[in-house]
Parts: sequence; C-alpha cells; structure tokens
Amino acid sequence: MRIKSILVSQPAPSESSPYLEIAKKEKIKIDFRPFIHVEGVDNKELRTQKIDLTQYTGIIFTSKNAIDHYFRLAEELRFSVPDTMRYICQSEAIANYLQKHIVYRKRKISFGEKNFSDLLPLFKKFPSEKYLLPSSDVLSPDITKTMEASNVDWKRAIMYRTVCSDLTNINVKDYDMLIFFSPQGIKSLQQNFPDFKQEETKIGVFGATTSAAAEEAGLTVDLMAPTKETPSMTMALEKYIKALHK
Repeated sequence: MRIKSILVSQPAPSESSPYLEIAKKEKIKIDFRPFIHVEGVDNKELRTQKIDLTQYTGIIFTSKNAIDHYFRLAEELRFSVPDTMRYICQSEAIANYLQKHIVYRKRKISFGEKNFSDLLPLFKKFPSEKYLLPSSDVLSPDITKTMEASNVDWKRAIMYRTVCSDLTNINVKDYDMLIFFSPQGIKSLQQNFPDFKQEETKIGVFGATTSAAAEEAGLTVDLMAPTKETPSMTMALEKYIKALHK
C-alpha cells in the first residue's frame, strides 16, 4: 500500500518544516489539524480549588501554557506577582519564555535539563519556599512522584484544560495515515468520529502513553516514535514511508 495522504494532528508548521520536505520528496499530501486545544479556567473556578496566589513564594512551570495562564489569572485577580518570587522551570526554553511576562534579569529563576525529575536537586537547594504548580487537568504521574519525593510544601492548581477540537468538517477516511502525539488526540478522534473504523488507515503515534491510548481504543499502531534510531516523528515517518514505497 502506498501512502498518498497524511493527517497530522497538530497545527501547521513553518515553511522550513521537515514534514513539508517529506511531502515534496515522497510526493504525498500532508495536512495539519489540531485535534485538541487549550482552554483556560476562570478565576471563580480557581477559587473553588481554594487557591490563593498570595500564599506562594515559588512557582513551578512545566510548560509555556502554564506560564501564560498563571499570569492571566494573576491579572484577573489583580495580584501583582512580587519580584521576590522564585521560579523553577522544567527546561531552559520554558524559563526563557518567562520574559514574555516579567523582567527576566535579577529574578530568582532556575531550570532543569529536560525531564521533570531533573528538578529534584533544585527543590533540595530551595526547600523553604511554598510552591504552586500551575497545570492542566491532566498531570503526568512522574510530576506527582517527583514532588512527593522533594519533601517541599507544594500545591497543584488546575489553570487550563486540554479539550477536544471540533473536527466535524473533515473526513478522516480521506487520509491513508493519521498521526497522533497525545492520548487526548486519540480521545478527540473517538469523540469526533465515534463510528471510525481503522481498516486500511495507518496510525502513527509519538510516545508510549499515546501508543497505549491507541491500543486501548482498539487501533493498530503502524508507526511508533521516538526510538533510538528515529528520535523524532518526522525521522520515523520518512523511514517508514521509504520502506513502504520500495
């Protein structure tokens, strides 16, 4: 079977994307459509979680979304984030994103390598802060495990939710392959297309949790990333298509 069309469940990338290079090289059509999107909670819902932003001296950021929604809610609640606030960020890229909301220089900002567990030494270094963890409604078990091991005072605040996008104006059966990056993407497929049957449609997934969600939904995973040989989805996709088209 030749792959002639692919639907990637993400926003359209920039012109320099490897996806576009694959499409041109292999003469296939690749479309992009986000299967999920983020919606922020309002300040009333935050209050129902018994969160008082003034009570925390440290903030733990795991994503750019978390940063945006924390400062959005702070503004809505008329809370002026003090210059003394300590920021612990999962990565340097997330820490740099703070510049969108604060004057970065001279602030107490620390960051880890990549994984959330990399932050454990930072919590041991700054154990006296009272930390707030802004998050979505879905939280990785690794985060909870690390925070429990840290022995610091912390609380989670759900500040945004990942929800299914409306996809009723597209026909997924027009595509030979669908590519997913999260369990929520699989959930969106089921919600938007309850009668979907995989049949000849190829399924590509990124990450073990996405693969597990696909299999739980009764789907057969044809392409899996990351692997040691193909750490990115585009690398895995190009290799898969070349092998299939031989």
